[in-house]
Amino acid sequence: MTLYIGREASKLWKRICAEATTEINLLLDNWKYVLAGLIFQYIHGLAAHGVHYLHRPGPTLQDLGYFLLPELGQDKAYISEMVFTFVFLSFVLWTLHPFIFKSKKIYTVLIWCRVLAFLVASQILRIITFYSTQLPGPNYHCREGSKLARLPKPSNVQEVLLINFPQGVVYGCGDLIFSSHMIFTLVFVLTYQKYGTRRCIKQCAWLLAIIQSLLIVASRKHYTVDIAVAWYTVNLVVFFVNKKLPELPDRSNGNSPVLLPLSTKDKDSKTKEENHKLLNGNSVDHADRP
Repeated sequence: MTLYIGREASKLWKRICAEATTEINLLLDNWKYVLAGLIFQYIHGLAAHGVHYLHRPGPTLQDLGYFLLPELGQDKAYISEMVFTFVFLSFVLWTLHPFIFKSKKIYTVLIWCRVLAFLVASQILRIITFYSTQLPGPNYHCREGSKLARLPKPSNVQEVLLINFPQGVVYGCGDLIFSSHMIFTLVFVLTYQKYGTRRCIKQCAWLLAIIQSLLIVASRKHYTVDIAVAWYTVNLVVFFVNKKLPELPDRSNGNSPVLLPLSTKDKDSKTKEENHKLLNGNSVDHADRP
């Protein structure tokens, strides 16, 4: 039994090392896209923090979702955050599964490049919307009488740039008309819908997205329009961005790194080599070689 466990552990370690080597090479080719996507997550947080200075509390707007869904109350607002955390962590673990399992369909770095592209495009639209129109926040800490509803003018630039993390993120106000949590949730669900393999998990993912939508409204964190805008906008963004990006290589037919797309440097060097051979009268057909 011990010998069997040791043998399987050795195989798993070799698999992890081989996958890590492949992913590191991919990261070296695509690090600019990953870094740009991560930097924009900070920019998005900075924009949401900035609009809090413009927020002016007022009466909660009339909302159909508030009439139809019972209010969870401030003490149960954590439920929607728990669902979102579960969706987020589950998706992250799924993108890391090629390091563990033999059956692989995606490359971790490439899938995150795509996910970050979806997030950035959606978040740009979100920033435009909540800076175009400021609405009185429906969340409990954004209402009249709350000390967090208005932010005093910043005393220095550093106070704005640091976003007062994590309190500034959790207790933000004014970033409405588009739900940030739903952007992440729908991007993750749509990505798994296309690249995932388990039908039952896809169905559960869509169910969780619907539950998350209802919980956000029931928690009074967003208006119903914020959820509705997120649902159709994120789907459109993913559709059009997918059409612009090259299709990801499918690993389900084999695990050979030959499926990896050539980098620009590799393509250029290969083209120069072939042109050089043609100019010297040499054939580039490898089939003619002995």
